[in-house]
Amino acid sequence: MAPLTSGALTDGGFGRRIAVEDGPDFVAAMEAAPDTLPAALGEGHGLLVLTGLNAISDDPDLLLRLSRPFGREVENYRLTTPRLNLVHPEIPQIFVISNLPPMNFAPPERPDPPTTADGGLPVQFPHRRGWHTDQSFRRPPPDISLFYAVTPAPPGQGQTLYADGVAAYDALPPELKARVEDLQGLHVAPFRGYGEDSVLAGETPKPLDPRDGPQPQPVVRVHPETGRKAFYLCEREQMDWVHGPFVGMEPGPHGDGARLLYELMAHYTRPEFVYVQEWQAGDMVIYDNRCTIHTATWFDAEQHGRVMWRTTVWGNPGKLYEGEKRSWDAA
Repeated sequence: MAPLTSGALTDGGFGRRIAVEDGPDFVAAMEAAPDTLPAALGEGHGLLVLTGLNAISDDPDLLLRLSRPFGREVENYRLTTPRLNLVHPEIPQIFVISNLPPMNFAPPERPDPPTTADGGLPVQFPHRRGWHTDQSFRRPPPDISLFYAVTPAPPGQGQTLYADGVAAYDALPPELKARVEDLQGLHVAPFRGYGEDSVLAGETPKPLDPRDGPQPQPVVRVHPETGRKAFYLCEREQMDWVHGPFVGMEPGPHGDGARLLYELMAHYTRPEFVYVQEWQAGDMVIYDNRCTIHTATWFDAEQHGRVMWRTTVWGNPGKLYEGEKRSWDAA
């Protein structure tokens, strides 16, 4: 059994959709043909949306099995994060993102203003904030994430936005392409006092554990499987605004590096490069951290409980990282 993907989810070729009729049968078929989903992911510039996987909610091992074709290691969060309240009690490779106890993961704030001038959902930076790729403060950073909706927020709330780093890079003006070709961003774990808001507020940065960075990463990465170039960039909390955000440029939120980051992120998150996932129970989004970024939207956490599961897969970050000891192993 091979999945049949729909056409692209955006006009620029971003994303593919797969409708699943029987979750356990689908997972077994993907185990028998392990190259199928990774190939579809590459065709969609690093984004797949799967629907109808409700069986995973009752059998979370299905999520772990579906993750394995994407790399040689599915991260065991019990070994890599001190936030054990966010680790699934039975499957330690599942990270639980929820506003409910014991996770108590607060949703992001609403943008200001909460809508665009025409009443739409804001997607473009800096109106929309929080754009990042998972764990970019590690070397090597992870490859693939699988994000699954157990209990989503109500319609119109709690969406996840994904931006296409391949199409955004391809559309970059030649002079900016030349400027960023060999540039490195300085990435750091969030909420340690190195983010843009903390620096602007004059907070004292906290000492960093080795697993938290800061780590230099190329602004332009060559995908190790497709060979295509894509942006690799974050903003706000996951860039080091004390020493960066770029290596070798004027640091801080008022420096040349900050101005370039704002220009690049505004380009990267233009609406034509963005897909908006409106979640339903049983949906899964598989995204490639090497060539996409994402951000969450607000939902009414006082009225609604939201439960999402994530796995993270490692194994093929590209030639740049060959032979490196993993930075988080030093912690």
